[in-house]
Amino acid sequence: MDMYSDSDNTKSIVVFGAGGRVGRAAVAEAVARGHRVTAVVRDPAAYRDLEGAGVTLVRGDATDAASVGALAAGHDAAVNAAVRLDVPSVDFFTAAAKAMVAGLTEAGVGRLLTLGIATTLETAPGVRIMDAPDFPEQYRTFSQGHVAEFELLTAEAGPGLDWLMVVPGLDLNAEAERTGGYRTAVGRVIEGPGRISHADLALALLDEIDHPRHSRVQLAVSV
Repeated sequence: MDMYSDSDNTKSIVVFGAGGRVGRAAVAEAVARGHRVTAVVRDPAAYRDLEGAGVTLVRGDATDAASVGALAAGHDAAVNAAVRLDVPSVDFFTAAAKAMVAGLTEAGVGRLLTLGIATTLETAPGVRIMDAPDFPEQYRTFSQGHVAEFELLTAEAGPGLDWLMVVPGLDLNAEAERTGGYRTAVGRVIEGPGRISHADLALALLDEIDHPRHSRVQLAVSV
C-alpha cells in the first residue's frame, strides 16, 4: 500500500535517539510537515546541527522513565529511535520499553512509534527470519532484544498508550532517495527486495502519527 498524508494540524512530537540516521530523518520529516519537534540525544553538544526552526534539542535518556516523562510532557506523540550497541540488546530494549510505557503514560502522551528490526518478521506463519538454522548467532542475540521489547509493550502498555512497532525492510539504506511511497504488512516480510530509504521510513512513521492506522503490532514497511 502506498500512502502519503499531509498533517491536518500542527503537532508536538518528541523524538528519542534523534541523533541517529532514522532519528534525524524523522525530525526532518516532522519539521517539513510543520510539526514542532523536541529532539532528544544523550549529548546535545555533539548534535548542534539538529537545532533549527521548529526543533528544540535536549539531553535525555530513553531508558529512564523520569527523563522520558519530563521531556514528553505536553507532546502529542513520541518516536523512539534510540539504540545502544555497548550494552546487551535485551537489556537496552526492555529498559527503553519500560521507560516509554511508564514515562509516556505519566506524561499523558497517547501515541508511541518505536523501531523494530526485519529479522523478527515472519516468512511463514510462526517462522521468523531469525529462526533459520543458519542465522548468525550474534544477530539472533541482537534481534532478541526487539522481540523482548515487543513482548513487554504488549504486556505492560495500558489502553492510554497507543503504540506501534515500525519495522523497516532488511535493506535500510541511508543513501537511497526518497520515493514518497511505501508498502506495509503486519508482522510478516513484504515480498520484494526489502529495501527502504531512511526518508521513506520517516514518511511511514509520520503518517502513523498524523493519521494512525495501526496499533499494537509489528508493521513492516518497504518500498
